[in-house]
Order: sequence, then C-alpha cells, then structure tokens
Amino acid sequence: MVLANIKDFNGYVSLNPYFRALADYLESHDLLSAELGRIVIDGDNLFINNVKTEGVAAEKQVLEMHKRYIDVHILLQGSETIGIKATRKVASFSKEYDEAGDYMLSEEMADCYAEMHPGDIMICFPEDAHAPAIGSGPIRKAIAKVRI
Repeated sequence: MVLANIKDFNGYVSLNPYFRALADYLESHDLLSAELGRIVIDGDNLFINNVKTEGVAAEKQVLEMHKRYIDVHILLQGSETIGIKATRKVASFSKEYDEAGDYMLSEEMADCYAEMHPGDIMICFPEDAHAPAIGSGPIRKAIAKVRI
C-alpha cells in the first residue's frame, strides 16, 4: 500500500508498466469535471471508475481484495478513510473470489486506517485488503484499475 499525493504519483511509475499512462492521463484530465462512470484508457489493462458515493461507518464497510488489478484510489472531493489489512491476514471471506469481477470480500475489520483528503491517492496491491469510502457525507473519487 502506498499513500501519497497525486502530485507525487510520477515517483511510482516504475512499479507497473501501466502507471506511466495513468500518470499522463491524470496530468492532462480533470476527473472532478469528467462524467461519472468508466473511463477507458487502455482497454481492460487500464481504466478509471469515476464515482460519487456516500461514506459509510467503518464497522459496516467490508474489506475487498483483488488478484488481477491494482487499485489506485484518488480522492477528488470530500473526506474519506480507507481501512487496510494484509490480505494474508484475512481469515474468513463473505464472498469467495469472483473471477469475472476480480474481487473477494471479507467482513473482518481493518488493522489500520488512513485518512484521505482531496488530492491524496492510495495504491492498493493484491496484498492489501482495503475498505474504502469510510466516512460520512458525499465522496467524489476515482478508482484506477491497473492490470498487474
């Protein structure tokens, strides 16, 4: 897991072959003004889910995990907390791995929490179970899905 500011994302482009294309896209597009929905950058290799959601209580949010994608959470507006727990420490699953959707879920609580502010990013790798959208009120964010 990496927590940083979007202005520092260029320092992480060597971690994945698609991160350079994502960095270029983020520098040249205003996601807050973009339409909600899926923004395709490179087919199924790199796309962004541009969303507006409501924050939920930590005890009601589930951990999600992925195998084929890295999530890059980009907070655009509002306040969000994301819970984190090492995937290897997750003992029970409320939803076993869904191959088509590339996710599995657990109702276990996160081990730690990171508070995010507009402009912050969190990179979640498959080893990072994460519980996003914790908070209250509206949250505008983009979640880049980056193929491993």
